[in-house]
Amino acid sequence: MERDEIVRFLDEFLNISAYPDKSSNGLQVEGKKEVNTVAFAVDACLDTIVKARAFNADMLIVHHGIIWGGVNYVKGLFAKRLKELMRAEMNLYVAHIPLDAHPEVGNNAQLLKLLGLEPKEPFGEYRGVKIGFIGEFDKPKPLPMIAQILAEKLPVDYVKSYEFGLQEVKRVAVMSGAGGFAIEEASERADLLITGEFTHADYRTAEDLRLSVIAAGHYATETLGVKALMPMIREKFGVKTVFIDSPTGL
Repeated sequence: MERDEIVRFLDEFLNISAYPDKSSNGLQVEGKKEVNTVAFAVDACLDTIVKARAFNADMLIVHHGIIWGGVNYVKGLFAKRLKELMRAEMNLYVAHIPLDAHPEVGNNAQLLKLLGLEPKEPFGEYRGVKIGFIGEFDKPKPLPMIAQILAEKLPVDYVKSYEFGLQEVKRVAVMSGAGGFAIEEASERADLLITGEFTHADYRTAEDLRLSVIAAGHYATETLGVKALMPMIREKFGVKTVFIDSPTGL
């Protein structure tokens, strides 16, 4: 399959131009024109790039790329990552916030689907756009039950519950990755926030606002989008696909 056909589809399907982002979304590194194997991963780190090369991947699609706000110098870690990609003539496609926000394959929509919920309302304002969602149970569910479901369905050793608010939850706000910025909005609109990582400052904010939070891991909550995108690319373009797992435990 032609690389440019895949890129055009992803640009349009993920609506990458609609979101303000520090990440340079889209085709960050240009490689081979012909694509037979596409690897998917959360991060474009050396580990995933080397593993993708071992699978003879012609394209690597990730959530976290290697260019954040432009390139000033090609040296150091950036040069190492770029050299590995160029050596393999591997295309690197990146979708950061667009893959968080997508209502079908996005990290946040997929988080809700793990709980049997659909995105009901946009949530989590970031630079003027909403990148998360709120879902709602028909009947309130115990907070420990929700945490257990996530622990069973996500690729994480454990999830951490901070039970500052209601024990019976009906409205659930989700913000994958580093979702602490959305705590205040969640406290006004939902009974629970599910996010990835949870900092000291986040703890104090949620505690003071009496909002319960489940932290299920930055990495784990952001495996969902690329995994949901993978079968779509395989079926639409007839290419081989592989998910490159490189967990951090965080």
